[in-house]
Amino acid sequence: MGRRLTPLLVLCASLLAATALPAAPGAVDAASARSRARPTPLDRVIPAPASVQERGRPYTLTPRTVIRVHASADRTPDRRGSRPRPGHGPDSGTAGTAGEAGSGQEAQEAQEAQEAREAREAQEVAEQLAALLRPATGYRLPVTTRPGRDGIHLRLGGDRALGGEGYRLQVGARAARLTARDAAGLFHGVQTIRQLLPAAVEARTEQPGPWQLAGGVITDTPRYAYRGAMLDVSRHFFPVPAVERYIDQLALYKINTLHLHLSDDQGWRLAIDSWPRLADYGGGTEVGGGPGGFYTKADYRAIVRYAAARHLTVVPEIDMPGHTNAALASYAELNCDGKAPPRYTGTEVGFSSLCVSLERTYDFVDDVLRELAALTPGRYLHIGGDEAHSTSHEDYVAFMRRVQPLVAAYGKQAVGWHQITAAPAPGTVAQYWGYDRTGAEERRQVAEVARQGTKLVLSPADRAYLDMKYDKNTPLGLSWAGYVPVQRSYDWDPARYLEGVPEEAVLGVEAPLWSETIETSAQLEYLAFPRLPGLAELGWSPAATHDWEGYRERLARQGSRWERMGMNYYRSPQVPWPR
Repeated sequence: MGRRLTPLLVLCASLLAATALPAAPGAVDAASARSRARPTPLDRVIPAPASVQERGRPYTLTPRTVIRVHASADRTPDRRGSRPRPGHGPDSGTAGTAGEAGSGQEAQEAQEAQEAREAREAQEVAEQLAALLRPATGYRLPVTTRPGRDGIHLRLGGDRALGGEGYRLQVGARAARLTARDAAGLFHGVQTIRQLLPAAVEARTEQPGPWQLAGGVITDTPRYAYRGAMLDVSRHFFPVPAVERYIDQLALYKINTLHLHLSDDQGWRLAIDSWPRLADYGGGTEVGGGPGGFYTKADYRAIVRYAAARHLTVVPEIDMPGHTNAALASYAELNCDGKAPPRYTGTEVGFSSLCVSLERTYDFVDDVLRELAALTPGRYLHIGGDEAHSTSHEDYVAFMRRVQPLVAAYGKQAVGWHQITAAPAPGTVAQYWGYDRTGAEERRQVAEVARQGTKLVLSPADRAYLDMKYDKNTPLGLSWAGYVPVQRSYDWDPARYLEGVPEEAVLGVEAPLWSETIETSAQLEYLAFPRLPGLAELGWSPAATHDWEGYRERLARQGSRWERMGMNYYRSPQVPWPR
């Protein structure tokens, strides 16, 4: 999805963006200071909660506040989890009380193991909450499993309707009680608590209070299971700390998927033991001719762990059969003519292709997918498939029909850009990146496979691409899909975006950020914020809550929070930022 850009324009954009520095962490406007005296209404967070009931007195954190952890105490036993394992059921041919006793013991052990895991996970979320609150409040906020009626309570269990990511927050004068079925729900609830507290809570030094949560009840569950953001680390390489910084920002808005674009014409960014020159040589440059870089396997595992601790799943992408110049330059044997092309530092697209007729190509793909699958605990491997202009249609279809089963062979589910709908395998997910000028036939093809069962992740370029300029004066980004101001990125409904696509076919949404024009966290943040929170809301909140006028007011409140976090965001004139 890269588009044409000269190195000179990249340099100019970088220099212009350098003038857009984040506000000083201590620069909080007078309106923000006044607002600290009253708690934030429960419905002012992003994403908008599914249900809000405001009532009662607020809860105030004090030096005596404790965080109490409860796990499984009120969880209704899950009969599905206690079914006999294969070989122990009524059809196994095993009879008698010995088998039944063994099955009962195993079920008990499984239940105890589950409770121990849940207790550990709830404790981890509680410690994350405490670590967030301690610096700004100056309070000790001990985490304890001791019972009590006061404090902030985190509990696993309760209503099945909450699902795996939902939560319920009940706030009264004496306590704030956060309940979820799983740790992911608790974590998302913590992000809501975070946004309900004054923006000064993001400071890393002690700040004046009061620290209050408005009274009432929030019951919240996500609209879509897949809520993603993509970071292109191939056009420009982003080191591990920069990726982790972005993960923290995504987690604040309940994003649950980080899609990493790990290979392209300009660079290969992950070490592959069976093909070492991919990273050593193919990773040695980037757009504009910089040094590039790559992740060791230890680096990649660290990113996966960091994301998992914040309840994001990493989806790695190796683009193929196009966008492969870095691989072709690294190994002559992958080229049809046996000659390696030079490394590439420009921004043209569509000129490279793996050699579809060469059997060695599939050895290469198999090795890469095998090592990538072993490193990736999540269910998805993204295999690209876009802009393969140098691959004939027949070769493209033949290639994808061979590669998708390789993904499945390693226990994963394939994801591809929507061109993969030319030959989708059962279970493959298609990521739609078209826009208003995408041809009708292309849209019809996507809709047809969606009606036949292919799930879609929606990333329309003129709505969800974070690398599109806001307007003609934006110093960073591209504009091949048009300008994408904040309102345009928010004001659409994923369920109705593609004509002919059933609502149940939409797995979720994703906000890609391509890196032709960016190479620092400050530049990344300038393009991502304030658009990314709106896309997160489209993925999480019920369609009935979507309202631009109300949303822009809620979005404006985020500005002082981002300033406290040291983030560089674009002060869109469409948003009434506090003066």
